[in-house]
Amino acid sequence: MNGWFLLALLLAATFGLIVVARVAKPLWGFVGAALMLGAAGYAWQGRPELRGDPRGAVRVTQPEDLAADDLRDAIWGRFTYDYAYAIAADGLARAGATQAAANAVLGGLARAPGSGRLWTRLGTAILAHDGGQVLSPAARVAFARGIATAPDHPGPYFYYGMALIQTGDLPGAKRAWLAALARTPRQASYRRDLAMRLVLLDRLMAMRPVAGK
Repeated sequence: MNGWFLLALLLAATFGLIVVARVAKPLWGFVGAALMLGAAGYAWQGRPELRGDPRGAVRVTQPEDLAADDLRDAIWGRFTYDYAYAIAADGLARAGATQAAANAVLGGLARAPGSGRLWTRLGTAILAHDGGQVLSPAARVAFARGIATAPDHPGPYFYYGMALIQTGDLPGAKRAWLAALARTPRQASYRRDLAMRLVLLDRLMAMRPVAGK
């Protein structure tokens, strides 16, 4: 739709609102001056001859990874209080609503501040909201709280390692995953999965050039 037409429609609607609201006539001049000033600015810097092209907001969504879901449930367990908040955050993150995902986790922490799972999930949520390239101080604090809250659980160390891989710190990720494996019961169904990921991480590190060579 032509910009000039929209501008004229806006001016007419504003004038009609003034009449309906029974604005005192002495104030009409001020309102008219403001409208004319806005119209002049639009004519100067706008491009009213362009056709309208409505666009919706673009969200970057994450594909579903059922294997990751199974591993998450095996490490953390299911149907606990913090499970519901973590699942809600996962769904929002996959839809591209990273801020809403972080807010969902914060809502859970408000009622369960001692949940190592939710503190760890908050670190992941902050990393995603920041673009997934840099581990911010806020994300590091969240992961550290997760580890401090559940120091003997493999979950905080494993997901902290995942975040370090995502941001390029492979040696740090290996240390975190070794700590996770050391805290994993020998009979745990996911122990073999963690061990295999460590092997793959070693191979990835071996493929990277050594600094200074």
